[in-house]
Amino acid sequence: MRKTIWIIPLFLVTIIGCTTGKKQADLILSNGVVYTVDETFSVAQAIAIKDHRILAVGSDREITGNYQSDHQKDLKGAFVYPGWIDAHCHFFGYGMNLNAVDVAGTTSVEEIISMLKAHHQEHPGTWITGRGWDQNDWAVQEFPDRSMLDEHFPDIPILLRRIDGHAAWTNTLALDLAGITAGTRMEGGTVMLTDGVPNGILIDNAIGLVGSKVPAPTRDEMIQALQQAERNCFQVGLTSVCDAGLSRDVVLLIDSLNGAGSLQIRINAWLTPSKENFTHFVEQGSYRTDHLSVNTIKLFTDGALGSRGARMIEPYSDDPGNYGLFVTPLDLLEEYCRKAYDNNYAVATHCIGDAANRETLKIYAGILGGKNDRRWRIEHAQIIHPDDFHYFGDYNIVPSVQPTHATSDMYWAEQRVGPARMEGAYAYKKLLEQNGWIPNGSDFPVEQINPLFGFYAATVRKDQWGTPEHGFQMENAISRKDALRAMTIWAAKSGFEEEMKGSIETGKLADLVVTGTDLMTAPEEDLFNIRVLTTYSGGEVVYERANPFD
Repeated sequence: MRKTIWIIPLFLVTIIGCTTGKKQADLILSNGVVYTVDETFSVAQAIAIKDHRILAVGSDREITGNYQSDHQKDLKGAFVYPGWIDAHCHFFGYGMNLNAVDVAGTTSVEEIISMLKAHHQEHPGTWITGRGWDQNDWAVQEFPDRSMLDEHFPDIPILLRRIDGHAAWTNTLALDLAGITAGTRMEGGTVMLTDGVPNGILIDNAIGLVGSKVPAPTRDEMIQALQQAERNCFQVGLTSVCDAGLSRDVVLLIDSLNGAGSLQIRINAWLTPSKENFTHFVEQGSYRTDHLSVNTIKLFTDGALGSRGARMIEPYSDDPGNYGLFVTPLDLLEEYCRKAYDNNYAVATHCIGDAANRETLKIYAGILGGKNDRRWRIEHAQIIHPDDFHYFGDYNIVPSVQPTHATSDMYWAEQRVGPARMEGAYAYKKLLEQNGWIPNGSDFPVEQINPLFGFYAATVRKDQWGTPEHGFQMENAISRKDALRAMTIWAAKSGFEEEMKGSIETGKLADLVVTGTDLMTAPEEDLFNIRVLTTYSGGEVVYERANPFD
């Protein structure tokens, strides 16, 4: 008995496929809880993705009924968010620091000496560099001096930056190589003295005198640093970062790695105010690809509170006569701002002390002139005089904050500035109310890289050990919805990128984060320990935890 063999022409197969009415997707995610962070903060179940962008969002029935794909993933009830964005960090610097000595969390000079010895034995070189010490964590809360470094390392120069990067600890050899003496003076920096002799502590701009003597990294070392930083970011759900202050050469390197497919994280690169950056970038207009945006100049008005370099209206409560520093002369700061304005660039200016915030806000106001959409930013906005909050709303100035600064500084901040000034310090809710939105970042490596630590600090206002019991200045805590917006859509908006990312909506880049715990409903004590299961960049898995759904 002969079998009948039917041969169906290819065009008929195509026609039959089309009659299903389903559109083709590259990937379908279903059976999840999808926080879209759209205008209404709607929640969906499924997402269809094609060509690295979101094709559709909706219920399981809507998505699986209208779209088909060879790649479908059951989320098994997991929670999906837009890719998290760090609105202020030092991505490249963090990567470079991974090869230096990390002394964060140390509790004594002796502990640091032991770490330096171990590091130098494993990584012998012509210099020892590191970062992370904080004298406020030591039994004796005073700056160290060069004596211990000299005793144990007389023949190799050392440069150890404080956790905030605004002070550094060096030995005598490093001071000598930099030509630093008791008579060394510079604008916006201080060489600290003991008995009329440099004691090894440098504040703000003085750090560069020694820093300029440290050998520059090779191109391969820079690439390795960027790629390791990217891996670490993807692991904690960061798909985009704003890198606060880069040279022309680093930005060009990032762009070349993007083009070669060797770097996938999305970077909003803020430029240092160098002549090269103004000529190559600012005067040529903004630059944007799917992975790199260049539209902002990073400036500094003052130093940091921990090293008493933040510029205050009145002297420090624990250091009478010390007002802190303006690290950039105000006339030069205004000149940079006017150049940015004339070339349609945004400005992001570091301001910690109330005097630094006041003077910078006044400069911004004089240039902006009134309501606008320039999205000029005050970075940190840490201590604001009560009379100055109105500038943010009057001139649409964006307060860009880092919530973990509050919970890191809360142990000693009041000693620095006194109870009266604390009323305008770390005032995130009051700042949010000025314009109705606020971007959050971490300032890593000053703080930890995990953005959920900032989410926790913004909403709970406690440290990782759950202290203080009732939260720190809870009147300025923000809601969980606003904290999620601040690390997604508002962070994107701060860089003029809200049309391409920051929420899970049709047409936007498919940058997604999946967790097994719901950020919106988890008990407070669980928030600090939530782990990322999967991170997607452009619909591609860039990190997946082993056995994520077990």
